[in-house]
Amino acid sequence: MTEELGVHRDTAQEALLRLRADRIAHLMLTDPSLTPDQSAAALGYPAGQVRRATVRAQAVLRAHRAAPYLADVAQAGWTTTATVPEVQCPADDLVVAVLVLNGTNAPAPALVWDERHGWRTASRHPLTKGAVPPPTGDGIRYLAQGTTPPPDALTTALTA
Repeated sequence: MTEELGVHRDTAQEALLRLRADRIAHLMLTDPSLTPDQSAAALGYPAGQVRRATVRAQAVLRAHRAAPYLADVAQAGWTTTATVPEVQCPADDLVVAVLVLNGTNAPAPALVWDERHGWRTASRHPLTKGAVPPPTGDGIRYLAQGTTPPPDALTTALTA
């Protein structure tokens, strides 16, 4: 596959992992009674080759479930468009999202949502491969309590 596509082996393996994880997650959304391993088996994936894909599939499912909440936060008026933040899985088992605040009087350049730590401000685009540890430093402030505070509580914390 790498010769045919002209990509490095690692790139091809990463793409295959993501594709398998997305298909496993899609099947689990279609039939919630299935486990990740059952979904992988139903799709014909070899059991020894899908461990990372099943982990990532669970993160994809959590991202899917978080999307309506993130859409509500995006409606708070800090952006010039009603675009829902893109949910990402930078470490396969972690769900994060970035909301760029480009509206007038935005209190920070961006907000980052991390399913483990909740919301924080960011002074630049914060998501890179392996961005797992909770960052600290200039321009970063953790907001509100819990990982999914109501949008109005987030707005209050952001403007405080």
